Amino acid sequence: MSDTPASELHELDRPWRIWASVAVMVILLIGILLGVIIIPVVQGRNAGLDAYTAICRALGIIPGSPARQQIVDRTPPTPVSQVTWTADVLQILANANPERGRAKVLEVCVSCHGEQGVSIAPEFPHLAGQSGAAIYKQLHDYRTGSRTHQLMTDLAKALEEPAIADVAAYYAAQPKRNPNLATLAESPKPIVRLVELGDPSRNIPPCASCHRPGSGGPIETPILSEQGRDYIVLQMKMYASGERRNDVYGRMRTIAAKLTPAEIDGLAAYYRAGFR
Repeated sequence: MSDTPASELHELDRPWRIWASVAVMVILLIGILLGVIIIPVVQGRNAGLDAYTAICRALGIIPGSPARQQIVDRTPPTPVSQVTWTADVLQILANANPERGRAKVLEVCVSCHGEQGVSIAPEFPHLAGQSGAAIYKQLHDYRTGSRTHQLMTDLAKALEEPAIADVAAYYAAQPKRNPNLATLAESPKPIVRLVELGDPSRNIPPCASCHRPGSGGPIETPILSEQGRDYIVLQMKMYASGERRNDVYGRMRTIAAKLTPAEIDGLAAYYRAGFR
């Protein structure tokens, strides 16, 4: 056994414990420096953010990620949509040129909505066969900020009003998609009832009264048949929460807020199947 007193062993061991503590503190400080300052600042610079904002986001002081720009809600409080169907606007739509619209589509829209208006991914809506007025209104709302989207807002702002009408006319002239027969399953009766009759007890009008082709509803109302299921669900949830509010007179926000999640899923499945 060693004859070295315990007090001397303790004194000999003290420097190692001090250095171990210093090493741990240095590693901890380096981790904090990397995680809270260096990495967020570098990511923020790539996303166009200043260092202060990037660090605050990394710390959770302000919302958002330091790795990307926060989508800014540019929706003005009123009016929710600045489209009014005046004689001048209707004349712009009447004078729209689908050939010019096709050129603009190939330049700007084709990568998401396809040349024939059939989208390439579920988060993008199908535009084929929608009315020119419906497409025009949504593009105009993006352009004025009444409806916001990280990509569509900037794209629409770059379009002049006649170009918006031309794009709308081109996509409106495209044929509706042929639905996949495998999706044509029978929908539950409560969902069909919502489409055809609505629910008077909850003041929910029938979906078909506006969204069926030739229904006679507002001219800006989109046709829902053969639309993407995921897209319909997302838009209904955004209406219900008030995140999307470019509907005229708040119609869709009022209706969507009264629907259950199961009803929203059921309606999206019904229209995805291509029923009319």
